[in-house]
Amino acid sequence: MTVRDNQLTPPAAAPGASALPGAHQEAPPPAAAAEAVRLTGVSKSYGTGRTQLLALDGVSLTVRDGEFVCIIGASGCGKSTLLNLVAGLDKPTSGRVEAGGRRVGLMFQEPALFPWLTAGRNVELALRARGVPKAARQAQVAELLAAVRLQGFAGQRPHELSGGMRQRVALARALAQDADVLLMDEPFGALDAMTRDLLHDELERICTDRTLTVLFVTHNVREAARLGDRTIVLSSRPGRVIAEYAAPRGPRRTDSPEVAQLAGLLTERLREEMGRHGS
Repeated sequence: MTVRDNQLTPPAAAPGASALPGAHQEAPPPAAAAEAVRLTGVSKSYGTGRTQLLALDGVSLTVRDGEFVCIIGASGCGKSTLLNLVAGLDKPTSGRVEAGGRRVGLMFQEPALFPWLTAGRNVELALRARGVPKAARQAQVAELLAAVRLQGFAGQRPHELSGGMRQRVALARALAQDADVLLMDEPFGALDAMTRDLLHDELERICTDRTLTVLFVTHNVREAARLGDRTIVLSSRPGRVIAEYAAPRGPRRTDSPEVAQLAGLLTERLREEMGRHGS
């Protein structure tokens, strides 16, 4: 497991190898993929004068095509602000946010489905926004719902679905945006542990099938250790990148020793940061 922090600590293992004790040594990865998202010296502040609030301070971060990067940090450290900047919903006060012309989609913690529309119609909204012809939309809706294992539920309204199923509909709607980069803001935070684990498996499968690039915000360190190729730790407000943890390569399960060890390291780093700021 490679750890890099703001002191530029060198990797503990050769690129492509896991430093976890007793872990299987993987072959080196292929040549680095192209950059999907780059943040360079990004700062974001709100207000002016004495009321000015600095949310992010000099954040530099690169995410490559097909990479799954998790972002963790204390509440209020600017995680959601960072996603909004990448999505283009807000502009940085200074610095640059670049996505290389890639399409960017955003998924929030709450499904935010229209209650008067069926699951299929909720997904179709994203297709209509993209200008997909009406004749093609029905087939695409069916394909997207099948991708999240909701075949046969196109006609159900949100109140007829479980929390996990509603979140699957929200994921299908996000995929309907045909995004190259998917931004996810604590999408599974309100779900029970079992449902969350199942959706982790589904998300991992979908990302592999579609070669999606994901920037994933979470408060759950085990979730970050389970899903992320890398986990970025932000400082307490203002948010700065203070550490980066590369996960061991190969399949991971929520209850695996590798995930537990990485989650422990992330927890200790967060406790150290929050203790310094009295959080």
